[in-house]
Amino acid sequence: MNLTIENILLVGSILLFISIIVGKTTYKFGVPTLILFLAIGMLAGSDGIGGILFDDPKIAQLIGIVSLNFILFSGGLDTNWNSLKPILKEGIILSTLGVLLTALSLGTFVWFITDFTIYESMLLGSIVSSTDAAAVFSILRSKSLALKTNLRPTLELESGSNDPMAYVLTIAFLSLVINQDQSIVSIISLFFQQMIFGAIAGFAFGMLSKFIINKIKLDFEGLYPVLVIALMFITFSATDFVGGNGFLAIYICAVYLGNQDLIHKKTILKMYDGLAWLMQIVLFLTLGLLVFPSQISPYVGIGLLISLFLIVVARPISVFISLIFFKMKLRRRFYISWVGLRGGVPIVFATYPLLAGIEKANMIFNIVFFISVTSVLIQGTTLSIFAKWLKVVLPGKSKKITEIDQLILDLPKSTLQEFVILPDFFSVNKRIVDLNFPKSAFIIMIKRDKEYIRPGGSTGIKVNDILMVLADSEEDYVKVNECLSKRNKAKKNRLDKE
Repeated sequence: MNLTIENILLVGSILLFISIIVGKTTYKFGVPTLILFLAIGMLAGSDGIGGILFDDPKIAQLIGIVSLNFILFSGGLDTNWNSLKPILKEGIILSTLGVLLTALSLGTFVWFITDFTIYESMLLGSIVSSTDAAAVFSILRSKSLALKTNLRPTLELESGSNDPMAYVLTIAFLSLVINQDQSIVSIISLFFQQMIFGAIAGFAFGMLSKFIINKIKLDFEGLYPVLVIALMFITFSATDFVGGNGFLAIYICAVYLGNQDLIHKKTILKMYDGLAWLMQIVLFLTLGLLVFPSQISPYVGIGLLISLFLIVVARPISVFISLIFFKMKLRRRFYISWVGLRGGVPIVFATYPLLAGIEKANMIFNIVFFISVTSVLIQGTTLSIFAKWLKVVLPGKSKKITEIDQLILDLPKSTLQEFVILPDFFSVNKRIVDLNFPKSAFIIMIKRDKEYIRPGGSTGIKVNDILMVLADSEEDYVKVNECLSKRNKAKKNRLDKE
């Protein structure tokens, strides 16, 4: 079947529906949903029962990049900065040095066992060198693993921030394959340019986005998530335009925004949670359609050998060397080594050699696809088992609920108190988003005269308003009272001078 304008929506919606239903029913058997999405795409493709002909790496790459924008941005919004601070150094080292060591060690192995040139081998190693954010986020969060000693934020930080390094290495070694007279020193300058520009742009666009979201007045709450989507794509494309890494920029931008007070933050988080799942399904369905299973079969043997070396040797070596100067228990290092999931990102990166038209592009693509599938099948299905074996999982009752969980799930706090806004309160005529309200407390309702107002970030506080606040402890209510009643310091200083 050829995809046309007339049938693409029908075919796409049917595949999406099947993916959701099949994913729901088979997850209880321990099969990662990402593999199911890939399998459905392959079955619907030209070699499967669907017979859909799709052989356009350029469109697949575009869909992949757009999907990764949503997946990374959603992962960043869900990331609690307080949980990142203790493991920031480990995460950065894993996402840079760890990726480099994985690429070099795997590339060297490929060079020894195949007829690839050294640059072609390093290109293959670079493509699969990073852990996949979509795979790590979806599997860890869907399994709700409560891991000890900041393991989960370490793994999510690594997977969310290591794609830029893999991207730089992929582009660099691809250019060396095409132009073999080019100096390898160019990789170093390209790396620093991409990382530095990407990091600066991420913080800059994060602060700019917060200002725009909180200052702009839109008539409909549903427009705010749309505004965030526009800001996300502006961040990615503008960073790429100036020579920075767009993937790093949107992740940093999202982490910044996720830890700020935003208007309609709950609405934005809920929408991105759904969009991230949609984009994961679309991405893996597309990649499944792009693959011809008949072309993979000749590479099963070599693919399995490379995949096993990556899982058992290359990944552990890179993790242990990267974390050698950090105090960390051995079982924690082993678990980080095991959660080296490869997924959609390496397959998207493998489209770059296809579009460049290098000699072994098809072979590289098929091997990368096989590596990604075996990684999710072998590692993705055993994360819970290894967590128990290595004793890095917390008992179910010890799992903490984060602020993001509170916002998305509307979970109640322990106690309720009312606060009356007096004329001399600092909060008078201020918007809720401008109050720096404690994150551990929520305003659930405002009584104004005889009306009850459901508050949002843009809701202004008026004199004699009665705020109904939910919080966990008396200490939280002390902070709330200070936040609402503190006098304007400038006004107080002026009165003192008079």
